[in-house]
Amino acid sequence: MAERRLTLKAPADRRWAGLPAALRIGILYVAARFVTTGFLLLAAHLAGPGSRFGEDATLSHFILGWDAQWYWLVALEGYPSQLPLTDTGQVAENQWAFMPVFAYLAQLLGGPLRAAGIGGSLGPWGIGALTISLVAGYLACLVLYRVLRDRQDAATATWAALFFAAGPLSVLFQVGYAESLFLLWLMFSLWCVQRRRYGWLYLLIPLMGYTRPGVLAFALFLGIYGVWRWFSRRREPLGAGEVLHILALGALAVLVGFSWQVLAGWVTGDSGAYLATELAWRRSWIRDSTGVFVPFDGWIQGAAFWFGVWGLGAGTGYVVLALLGIGLAGLLLFEPHVKSLGVEVRLWAASYLLYLLAVFFPQSSLFRLLLPLSPLWGAVAAPRSTVYRVSVLALCLIGQWWWIHNMYALGNTYWQIP
Repeated sequence: MAERRLTLKAPADRRWAGLPAALRIGILYVAARFVTTGFLLLAAHLAGPGSRFGEDATLSHFILGWDAQWYWLVALEGYPSQLPLTDTGQVAENQWAFMPVFAYLAQLLGGPLRAAGIGGSLGPWGIGALTISLVAGYLACLVLYRVLRDRQDAATATWAALFFAAGPLSVLFQVGYAESLFLLWLMFSLWCVQRRRYGWLYLLIPLMGYTRPGVLAFALFLGIYGVWRWFSRRREPLGAGEVLHILALGALAVLVGFSWQVLAGWVTGDSGAYLATELAWRRSWIRDSTGVFVPFDGWIQGAAFWFGVWGLGAGTGYVVLALLGIGLAGLLLFEPHVKSLGVEVRLWAASYLLYLLAVFFPQSSLFRLLLPLSPLWGAVAAPRSTVYRVSVLALCLIGQWWWIHNMYALGNTYWQIP
């Protein structure tokens, strides 16, 4: 009987594996989006008067909630030439913290869609934003599959793409956030580096830089990658053309990364406009913030703040932060499944983690900001046990519901901001 079940199962497995990757990933992605939609509908039903969205919450409210409002404001009003101030005279939260590509692209696409009768209560910008997030999310999953396929078999890469599509933060594939679009540019960029197809990066780097903060991490990645290519040139020849591409692209990423600060300073007449805007969000967490940006200071402040809130003391926070850094470094250097992903993915992960350590203050948005580490899903998917993989998928869905429930159904307090 067991032999007969195996015989019946094998043709189905072969048919599934024989489908084009774009179709396989598409089927899984659509299924994941239906599950997420179900979670959002349940969250809307459970939203109460204490929620930011109120008792009459709808899918449209969630799609256009939280940071989506800022992107919409960028599309509607642009960027302020005069920085808004708080009652205490400090720079208030404003549009300069949000890059323009997603905001204006959603506006450009939303007009024709709304004219065609698509969108309903979302309005032109909302339907444009939702469409971009959904399509870019699918394409990001597909390119992630391609990135991992160079190092892994098709089944493992497919499972990794599924974990990505159904992960705890995958609701961002269907709300008005720029994450989906940024992840698409990022995955495509990593694939280009893997394949040594540097020409595309001259377009992708500006797109990344003006979609969402993070291109400076890619500049760091290119720098470390160039050093690695130099020292490994005996194993893989390094031509003068490739050296020039890596140097030029690294310089471009640095230029793009700092250009937004220059532009904000030029428009507002305040050279520190961008950093002051970003620090306005930090002040909502640490009331006595000095308003001065110091690299790497955010995590030190965060360790003291959070472990103080939890009653464990700042000293414990510093120790945990140090152990976390050592653990992550060991993971990227020595963990066999991570090592199997290839040097490009590992160097990107290290670069992005260093970038977060340098610029970010740890708070509830941290989980969202970890999404660019999604190529590491390949390491999670590497063990071949079906029971293990299904268990990971179940944990992804549980985590997704927990996130949606807290950030949307209940979201209103300082630790419930996606």
